[in-house]
Amino acid sequence: MIRNLIGIFLVLHGLVHVLYFGQSARYFELQPGMDWPDYSWAFSNILGMDTNRKLAGISLILAALLFVVGGAGLLFKQVWWRPIIIAGSIFSTLIFFLFWNGRFEHLDNSGWIGILINLVLLAALYLKWLTI
Repeated sequence: MIRNLIGIFLVLHGLVHVLYFGQSARYFELQPGMDWPDYSWAFSNILGMDTNRKLAGISLILAALLFVVGGAGLLFKQVWWRPIIIAGSIFSTLIFFLFWNGRFEHLDNSGWIGILINLVLLAALYLKWLTI
């Protein structure tokens, strides 16, 4: 039972990355006035807004795939799910950190809740809490 709940949670966590992809591609706004990832502290001055959004979008789809595949691996009792989730957690954390606008306002709109989830996942895997 717990395996299924965690596996579903991992898949859903991955699908949230698809929502941020939609935000970055400007298919929709997750919140009115939300401008993520337009003012990335790491890339905006180098790449420009359009390239910045495209890079964020491609990265988010890759992160989503890692979480969905890892979660499915857990659901289907595969041994390889852990390294996939570790890679997804690290990659996702890097995405949201690098595309953060550098301001400490509206952190929830910048993916910082996802970063906290990623850090909890990494700690749980490192400490072998998730030995399912």
